[in-house]
Amino acid sequence: MSSNLAIKLRSGTQQAHTSAENVGFMKCFLQGVVDRDCFAKFLSNLYYIYSELEAALESHVEHPVISAVYFPELNRQSSLEKDMVFYYGDNWREQVTPSFAAQKYIDRIREISASEPALLLGHAYTRYMGDLSGGQMLQKVAQSALNLSGYEGTSFYNFEQIPDKKAFKDKYRQALNALTVDDITAERIVAEANNAFGFNLQMAQELEGSLIKALGQVLFNSLTRSQNSGSTEIAAAN
Repeated sequence: MSSNLAIKLRSGTQQAHTSAENVGFMKCFLQGVVDRDCFAKFLSNLYYIYSELEAALESHVEHPVISAVYFPELNRQSSLEKDMVFYYGDNWREQVTPSFAAQKYIDRIREISASEPALLLGHAYTRYMGDLSGGQMLQKVAQSALNLSGYEGTSFYNFEQIPDKKAFKDKYRQALNALTVDDITAERIVAEANNAFGFNLQMAQELEGSLIKALGQVLFNSLTRSQNSGSTEIAAAN
């Protein structure tokens, strides 16, 4: 049997994390270059991802692995709905659809929810820990770049029910480390977290064409030329 799952997830996803930080869309974002339309599409994809993930987690709340790390205060769906209204108006549901990569991500969540719910932890860890870490910096970047006030247009990053994010992340990691799962399951959860990074990377890559149109190829190239070493705290997870 295995424990210390949070440690294994952190070490086992470092390479994928660095790759996620080096996608052109994210490089531009981290340098303060944010196109409003691209950012709105980014959030709309996340709306569909979180809606599917949170429904899956809730449906397995009695599962011995899921129940130990089920924290509904993390849920992002309602916050993302606020952002959709901000960017698209009250009829936003008629205007947005998941991208090709986002749909693949959704399909994967549905697949493992039906066949091996414990693997949902890989997705929950990758998304939520990133939202509570580097995501907080991304909110400030978007706020500044798009001249937003408060959390308007960035409600996604606002965890109203988690005032002390560091303390909560420590509690989440402790819950993961206290889980007792066999070594094979632990390895599969780490592999699924890497899958989650891959889907997030693909969604970011999809946005690059629109971003190049907004910025111009020359500026995009200048912003994305260098390779980031990887912070392991920015982008999709910590």
